[in-house]
Amino acid sequence: MSRASARRPQLTLTELHQLKWLLGAGLTLLAVGTVFYMEVDAWVLMGLTAAATVATAARPGLPARVPRLAHWLAFPAMVAFFAGDLWLKTEILPAMVRLAVMLLLYRNITYRQRRDDLQVVVLGLFLVVVAGVLTVSLTFAAHLLVYTGCALALLLVITLTDAATGGKKQPPVPVGETPDWAQEADWGRLAGRLREVSDWRVLGFGAVLFAGVVGVSALLFLAIPRFQLENSMFLDRLITKKARSGFSDTIKFGDVTEIQQDTGVALSVDVSDQSQIPASPYWRMLVLDHYENGTFRLSLGLVGQEFGPGRTHALVHGDVKPQLGVATVWTFFLESGVSRYLPLLGRFELLRFREVQNFRLAPNLGLLALREEPASMTAYRVEGFDLSGVLPDPGFAQRWRERAEANPRRGTLQVRLPLDAAEQAQLAQLGREIAGPGRLAAGDFAQRTEEWLRRNHAYTLSPSIPAGAGDPLVRWLVSREAGHCELFAGAFVLLARASGYPARVVTGFRGGSWNGYSNNFTIRNADAHAWAEIFDEARGAWLRADPLGTSAAAQAAEPRGEQALVSRMDRSWKARLDSLRVFWYRRIVSFDTASQAETLKAMKEATQSTGKRLREEFAAAVAKVKAWLAQPWDGRRLLRIAAAVAALAALVWGWREFGRGWLRGWSRNRGAKGHPVRREAGGWLRRLEAADPDDPRVRAAIAELQRLRYGAPGTWPEPQGAFRRARVAARIGRPREDAVMAAGK
Repeated sequence: MSRASARRPQLTLTELHQLKWLLGAGLTLLAVGTVFYMEVDAWVLMGLTAAATVATAARPGLPARVPRLAHWLAFPAMVAFFAGDLWLKTEILPAMVRLAVMLLLYRNITYRQRRDDLQVVVLGLFLVVVAGVLTVSLTFAAHLLVYTGCALALLLVITLTDAATGGKKQPPVPVGETPDWAQEADWGRLAGRLREVSDWRVLGFGAVLFAGVVGVSALLFLAIPRFQLENSMFLDRLITKKARSGFSDTIKFGDVTEIQQDTGVALSVDVSDQSQIPASPYWRMLVLDHYENGTFRLSLGLVGQEFGPGRTHALVHGDVKPQLGVATVWTFFLESGVSRYLPLLGRFELLRFREVQNFRLAPNLGLLALREEPASMTAYRVEGFDLSGVLPDPGFAQRWRERAEANPRRGTLQVRLPLDAAEQAQLAQLGREIAGPGRLAAGDFAQRTEEWLRRNHAYTLSPSIPAGAGDPLVRWLVSREAGHCELFAGAFVLLARASGYPARVVTGFRGGSWNGYSNNFTIRNADAHAWAEIFDEARGAWLRADPLGTSAAAQAAEPRGEQALVSRMDRSWKARLDSLRVFWYRRIVSFDTASQAETLKAMKEATQSTGKRLREEFAAAVAKVKAWLAQPWDGRRLLRIAAAVAALAALVWGWREFGRGWLRGWSRNRGAKGHPVRREAGGWLRRLEAADPDDPRVRAAIAELQRLRYGAPGTWPEPQGAFRRARVAARIGRPREDAVMAAGK
């Protein structure tokens, strides 16, 4: 018998079409799922496409019910939609994403030809590439691997279908008609057929090859030199970022509290020297100096005075002088949607971006602002932080000293109170009650005001501002209502300004948790905070004042390092998941030239240490053998050696005489049970038990099936022909009982 006649059963052309339809649907779902990683308004289209794809995958006959008019109008409707989308929103990339989703929707409500299946692959690849540029999510890496595997499987089935048709181009399915493969679709039967024709050795080999491709890609990722590209790619500039509950240069009372409702990660920080970590770190982002009717904002005057011109660099030099010794390195991973203002602990010596950025620096404010809010995670490293909580401002100090000279309004930007006379008098009276007679130093005034606010107001995330006329912050201040951090900070600023002290509000984050698995700070949106700063004329610097936290004076006495981390240690399951994100950021997303050199150095050291350990173990084994050979050779020792040699010889003889035959028999029996042809033949033999045993066609079919089930492969008939004849024989039922009795008579 020829080798072809004994080949493994294969899928029919109908089954290949059904499998191709299912894989195309799965690939479409994976492709439109990338919208989750983009800031693109395509949720409605994504939902429609997903629903239509699932429906047509479950019932392949549905596309035949689509009216002919819908097919005629599909192309002009999509062109009009794309043109209108581009005209109204003027954003090319989101419009292209929505167009790709619409095309995938149409391809899943029509019967696809070979060209259409390839279009599904290309459209999905476009969405995957766009999402890959705009996101650094760890889950997207798994999404990409699944998409790649599904795309390769679809391409393989397309190739098998072409081979089954001899490469002939198949005619398109007429509108309104259902192809044969869709009419005969039975997904349970198809799953059974896939199990029958699957060779798990081939599937395992394919999985190993796929894993090898992933491994080679990882090695190339480690080996390819890094290049500095401005802002990675241009795609993130083609999408307007969605408005989120992040920090902006204007806050109303309740904005920070709204951010606190979100428990998602906002910032992850690596620290090279844990001994430098303060107990209550303040991650400053914004300084708000102008107040009016319950709203603080960053004034244009302060922006013009303090922020330098826009720059485009990857390296930023601060105003902190280099210190002796090794500088502590803080590596920040800022999530998207937080702010274009970068969280910092204060002034710094050096800041290094992962890639070139457009930014403006305000050293006297301790702020750094990007030109645009980043669409994805932003990584940067900072060296030489000033953690004193005191921010020197020689420029403002000079203006403050000159305030009473030629231009008395100059330098008073951060003491202005846009209140009526009665409210100003009310605040001044409260200031005198707090400070007592005489003028206190700024630090002493801040301490007394913090104590007064804590004594008169409790803390709550759901404050109630008394109704009435006038300024809302003043109404809350003179009441006994509880409040959140914004009210405390704003009230402090008003009291300080009414008493003649320059003051302002600062927003950012306070604290955070220490991840015990990845050894990094995790700052969540729930850690959002607002505090105040008061200007100390004697020191020419701004001092932090926080009625709900730690002032600059108290921070000096706080513990640092391991003692500071004990109360912030987090070993929950959420911390485990966060550690995976940090690992992804450290080793993949932020993998620059320095990280590449560090990783290669670690690999070299690990290889050298492993080789050294193996050499030591081999040398120890050789030494043991030499010591054993050097021992005295007496009769007992020779007897033990002879017994061991005899036992080994007996094992070899037993294996040659009995073991190989038993292994061949076991393999033959196992193969007989596991071979798909033998399994299918056994199934047909069970079905033919109900057939007429006297019919010659049934007897011939049973004989062929028994040869397929139990005979050697060289004696097999052609399997597919035997199964067809068995199908015919199965329709021949047993003779009726009355007919048998009549024949007997």
